[in-house]
Amino acid sequence: MHILPGDPILIFISSGELKQTSLQEIEALRHQFGLDKPLMRQYIDWFAGVVRGDFGISIVQREPVMKEIARRLPITFQLSLIALIISTIIGIPAGVVCAVRRGKWVDTLVTILANAGITVPVFWLGIMLIYLFALKLGWLPVQGYTSPFADFGKSVKQMIMPVCCLSIFSISSITRQTRSSMLEVMRQDYIRTAWAKGLKERLVIMKHGIKNGLIPIVTLLGMSFSFIVGGSVLIENVFNIPGMSRLVVNAVFVQDYPVVQGFVLIIAVVVLLTNLIVDISYGWLDPRIRYG
Repeated sequence: MHILPGDPILIFISSGELKQTSLQEIEALRHQFGLDKPLMRQYIDWFAGVVRGDFGISIVQREPVMKEIARRLPITFQLSLIALIISTIIGIPAGVVCAVRRGKWVDTLVTILANAGITVPVFWLGIMLIYLFALKLGWLPVQGYTSPFADFGKSVKQMIMPVCCLSIFSISSITRQTRSSMLEVMRQDYIRTAWAKGLKERLVIMKHGIKNGLIPIVTLLGMSFSFIVGGSVLIENVFNIPGMSRLVVNAVFVQDYPVVQGFVLIIAVVVLLTNLIVDISYGWLDPRIRYG
């Protein structure tokens, strides 16, 4: 961002104020935010502040970056977690049904829908949902966000379309991965032995099939959470949701370096923690990994 053309101080000062602002005042603002220092020194100062819990001051908002993150990040995480939960609830059973009913009409139908869900652009889907359910039918609000603690009913209505857009790709990818994983598991010898013993289909699938095929699915779930958080950048702008992703998009346009750096750091930490949780879950799913 620092090598892009433009100056955040000049962007911050409006054209009317720019005529009345002297060069000394502009340099004073640049010195106040540390922009007159070499790039490496700016990074060292910012990193030293992060260690102390200080993410710096927003150039545009003139407020601590941590305050903005604390206010907006829960909104983004709320949408992302709901989308991930819905993706898991729908994607895994759909993939299992496709594997168990391989070659049947339900397998063909779900596979076609999953392929379509992977390819559809989320921003286009959001616009189409707004056009159909908000403008034409009037069932859902066009945009905005309301805390569920303030008005639960309104909050649910406002989250339906954004969550659908965020979860569509994850549902499709989880469905395809679950189908592939379950097909591989169902060919194993211990599954044939379970069938030969006369066990019920439900017991064979739930006890022997799903658990042994979950490792690649759990890996994909961890990746899906990262994709969902990244996808919220588009969705929050389409539906005018005041989340962290919308804040960072605006910060990029006005070159508000501290906000962008804080966002990147938070997302990096979230991705690392997600990968750690996924790795730990391997031992619970497969004891051979735990004792290996």
